[in-house]
Amino acid sequence: MEGRTDQHPDVLPAALPLVGRQGVLRALEEALDATAEGAFRFVALVGEPGAGKTRLLSELSGAAAARKLPTRAGRAAEFEQEMPFGAVVDALDDHLEEHLPDLGPGATRLLSAVFPALAAAPAAPATTGPAAETADGRRVARYQLYRTVRRLLEELAAASGLVLILDDLHWADEATIELLDHLVRHPPRARVTLAVAYRPAQASPRLAALVEDAVQNARALRVPVDPLSEEQVAQLLGLREPDARCRELYRASGGNPFYLEALARSPQRPVTGPGDGDLPPAVQAALVLELSGLSRTALLVAQGAAVAADEFDPALAAVAAEVSEDATLSALDELVARDIVRPMAERFRFRHPLVRHAAYGSAAAGWRLAAHGRIAAYLARIGAPAAMRARHVERSGRVGDPAAIATLVEAARTFTAQAPVTAAHWLRAALRLMPENMPEPPEPTEGREPLPSRLGLLMELAQVESLGGRLAEGRETARTLLRLLPPDDYDRRVTAARLCALMERLLGRPHEARALLLDELRRIPDPASPTGVPLRLRLVAESLFRGDFRAAHAVLENMPENGGDGWPSAVRMAVTALRPMSSFLSGDLAGAVRHAETADRLVAEATDDELAEWLDAVAWLCWAEHMMGRYAASRRHFERAVSVARATGQTYILATLLTGQARASTMEGRLTEAMMIAEEAAETARLLGAAPQLAGALTQQSLTVGLAGDAKEALRLADEAMRAGADGGEWYGAQAQYARARALLGLSRVDEGVEAMMEACNGFGEVILLDPDARLACCEIMAEVAAQQGRDEDAALWAGRAEQVANPQLDSDRARAMLARSYAGMAADPKTAARLAREAAALFEACYARVDAGRARLAAGVAAARAKDRAAARDDLRAAADVFAACGARLLHSRTTFEQRRVGIRTPSPAGRGASGRRGGDEQFGLSQREFEVAMLVSDGLTNQQIAERLFISVRTVETHLSHIFSKLDITSRVNLVKALARLQADTQEE
Repeated sequence: MEGRTDQHPDVLPAALPLVGRQGVLRALEEALDATAEGAFRFVALVGEPGAGKTRLLSELSGAAAARKLPTRAGRAAEFEQEMPFGAVVDALDDHLEEHLPDLGPGATRLLSAVFPALAAAPAAPATTGPAAETADGRRVARYQLYRTVRRLLEELAAASGLVLILDDLHWADEATIELLDHLVRHPPRARVTLAVAYRPAQASPRLAALVEDAVQNARALRVPVDPLSEEQVAQLLGLREPDARCRELYRASGGNPFYLEALARSPQRPVTGPGDGDLPPAVQAALVLELSGLSRTALLVAQGAAVAADEFDPALAAVAAEVSEDATLSALDELVARDIVRPMAERFRFRHPLVRHAAYGSAAAGWRLAAHGRIAAYLARIGAPAAMRARHVERSGRVGDPAAIATLVEAARTFTAQAPVTAAHWLRAALRLMPENMPEPPEPTEGREPLPSRLGLLMELAQVESLGGRLAEGRETARTLLRLLPPDDYDRRVTAARLCALMERLLGRPHEARALLLDELRRIPDPASPTGVPLRLRLVAESLFRGDFRAAHAVLENMPENGGDGWPSAVRMAVTALRPMSSFLSGDLAGAVRHAETADRLVAEATDDELAEWLDAVAWLCWAEHMMGRYAASRRHFERAVSVARATGQTYILATLLTGQARASTMEGRLTEAMMIAEEAAETARLLGAAPQLAGALTQQSLTVGLAGDAKEALRLADEAMRAGADGGEWYGAQAQYARARALLGLSRVDEGVEAMMEACNGFGEVILLDPDARLACCEIMAEVAAQQGRDEDAALWAGRAEQVANPQLDSDRARAMLARSYAGMAADPKTAARLAREAAALFEACYARVDAGRARLAAGVAAARAKDRAAARDDLRAAADVFAACGARLLHSRTTFEQRRVGIRTPSPAGRGASGRRGGDEQFGLSQREFEVAMLVSDGLTNQQIAERLFISVRTVETHLSHIFSKLDITSRVNLVKALARLQADTQEE
């Protein structure tokens, strides 16, 4: 053939040369070079089926080996899309079986919910932290799990780096995509390259969106893998230039390397006609021809293997094909020789997913159904878990088969917490096997748990869909349940209506939630009976959310204060838990305190199971106590409620509770802890898909990060919070605007900040959606801004407004009003202003509001300096600097340092360090990022066990970090560490 070099285009080498991919290889090598230097890199190869993505990932693995970077590779599979974290397990599970890093027993238990190799890891002793809620392997908060996987990757990469390759992610389950999203937004702090490949047309919207967002924010490199040109096809075939056969193959393959190879292997000319899904007709015909050349036994084994698994065991292929094991092994020799499958240690895998697809499709539909049934029966005989059997049961189970239904329900419950989308899939499969005229469950088979009824399964499905962030689907399931339930089945209708209304709220549809609750209440003959209480309490919550405190108060006033006849103790506790917020927001502080004391007692008496049933009501109690200055009770209740929410998998309320915890920690000046909690709150809300909760969590994140000194990040978070809460028209939208105003002021964009503050307060019109504390803080901040600009009359007006808004019975309110008055009088009477600011500081300190106490001492110092009392000014400013240094409030510390220098206090800044004490890279004060986190948590008063639980590391690892910290800072105790951190932060804030 003219132009041929050394190969006829019909005779291909075993390993085709790689042509036309120089640009892709360069991008991959640059990512590896960056990782070898210490950076995290995320690379996404995007191309059509057969474009060569897998080959390029193989080249990446080879290039990594040349740089001595360990590689772990896995892939998702077409017929195992329901398996949670399939690609990640494929990549890491075998390695973890023999090389598990020392992450601590709690983290190992978390990871055992994902990695089968860890399921037999030694059980850890009971703890009181987040790990304690995972004893059964199911109740795993997804954020905690994803953060622990990130920590696992950091440990695996600690010695030599890590290249993690995940192929065919267009077939990945939702949990894998969620984990990937988390890792891209919170990259491992280690030498890690995360490389993925997927087909764009088949990728889930979430996968495409996360890659697009990562590319837009410079967190990822997206590399298209395009078809080859005609000249490159000729080069692949070993030709100097295209000939007629080459052009024919190019036209039939479209330049796709896999299609080209399949066509070139075939002795027949390319055909035309209808294709099969992913495959063009010519390629489909070529693959069918390739399979038809096999012996009958080898074809049966290939088809059985395609039914069995992506990476299959010979025994399973034998069962599916109904062939003896000896005959199966001989057939596998033939399949390997023909390059249909390839050996993988003790298992086998098809040379390409499209070959498996062709083998599966070549079997008759009835034969495939029977093969799935044979595999399901075999797995049941050997005691395989339901999760492994479910895929085959789904494809082979018969309607009304109790054993099949039980298997699917058991599989669903296995994955409810860590992979709720998969759990919902199995529940829907179980419902398909339940006849619609079978509302009650069949009799359980011997040794099995009783099955739920069809209506019970629908309720479970609605709850699981809500956990997985499929709120709209969960709402529709709950509404379907309401349509099916008898009109007089009040108890179950109330449960379904309450769940449906909650999802309407989480979807940002409060009006629909309220209408549903009212409609269902009208169906109950006696709405005042205990049966109607759950609906009435949801109506109270809806009124509080939209700022209609009178309506909430009116509903509660019509309910007996001590409960009616026949009210269970848990219902009395729930009703009482809602009363403090209603009374407080209605201006009845005495009544609010009285109700809070009663609720405190009832909550203490309630069991965790009773608390779990009414966590939404308890959340309102926690927030009310915080606003009323009952900080100890608030913290205690927040912590218990968070623990119960985690233990019972109630993520719908977890984000709200965590946001409250973060707010309390921020007020107390525990900013490092608060930022971690607020981040978890935001991630929990993001996974849930609940815009209102996400807005609230991001708002708190913004406020905390702003106090910590990163005003730019605070503004980004506030803007995201505003987008999340844009359509609500409720308090969370106003709170987000308030956070945005504070961030703008932190960036010295004063005019924009003032405008945003006025919008948050609705110009102090009749309807102000901000909570009372934020409303008062607006007045105080506006007084400060006016005073700084020399607008003394405006400052006095804002101070007067603060005094009107403040509740004189709350020390925190009195302190904020005093501070506002101090700002207003700073120019005319600085001596009095200094006294007022010190009195405000004392009140803030009594309320544990450490950052606000520091701000008041800063104001006192500035006022004293203006009054020419330099000694008092120095004392006040030193006190403020100590508070801000201990809390990690960098921006405020920087302002204080500036004022200290104005009054003659020397505050040296060590050479080579910036405002955060960084020497370079990610170090702070010579400490690594992880060491600095441990040090800050020690300064917050956490024990080693608590630090381990907070950071998802072992106690031994905490002790190792502390040893390094003590050595680097030349200290010998935790007390000295706190002092050293305060001193270092005081010395390094000014730049």
